[in-house]
Amino acid sequence: QVQLVESGGGSAQAGGSLRLSCAASGFTASTSCMGWFRQAPGKEREGVATFYGPDGSTYYADSAKGRFTISQDNAKNTVYLRMNNLKPEDSAMYYCAADFGGTSYRRFISCSTLNNANMYWGQGTQVTVSS
Repeated sequence: QVQLVESGGGSAQAGGSLRLSCAASGFTASTSCMGWFRQAPGKEREGVATFYGPDGSTYYADSAKGRFTISQDNAKNTVYLRMNNLKPEDSAMYYCAADFGGTSYRRFISCSTLNNANMYWGQGTQVTVSS
């Protein structure tokens, strides 16, 4: 059974930091695309960062570059998102996502384009940043 269990959300002041964790089970993170997406009220879900397991490549939305870092611990089958210099506009529900099916090429495209079409989703964790 596939599961993605997020933790680490919460509240922070602008300029502060948070680290999100996502523990995966039922598939192997090292051969998958895993990542973080977010959705603010009234807005579409958007990609934040992804980690391509086979070669460790990382991909970021422009809004996340220079402030967020995605990493993965294959031994723990867990992906992390370190968020620094948080801004109020980062407030959203953050979802862990994984593409572990199909071909390796499809998983690579999911990661490199932050595409959510083939993603499996966690339940989400709320991040609220106050000014």
